[in-house]
Amino acid sequence: MVQISLPFFAQLSQQHGYVHAGAITSVVDSACGYAALTRAPPDCEVVTTEFKINFLRPAIGERFVATGTVQNAGKLLTVCTGEVRAISGASSKVVAMIQATIVNVRDA
Repeated sequence: MVQISLPFFAQLSQQHGYVHAGAITSVVDSACGYAALTRAPPDCEVVTTEFKINFLRPAIGERFVATGTVQNAGKLLTVCTGEVRAISGASSKVVAMIQATIVNVRDA
């Protein structure tokens, strides 16, 4: 499992002031990729081959924590799930969920 924190930046907002879906997707894709890397062979890097993301509510918060978790690691493919939580004070709400398939690639 890997966690990545993203503070709120107005520059990452869309027209309604929510953090843009692209920024949320990027941070949770990275968390899943790094989680997959923990299970990859030593001579491999990883890249995302596909993902499905669901946005559950607007990304409003002081910071966002993306968590990536390995569900299954094979020889070539690793399936991960992840979520992004919006944190405001003591409040924490899931704003997005992802399922991603990560592929191992040999170092060149």
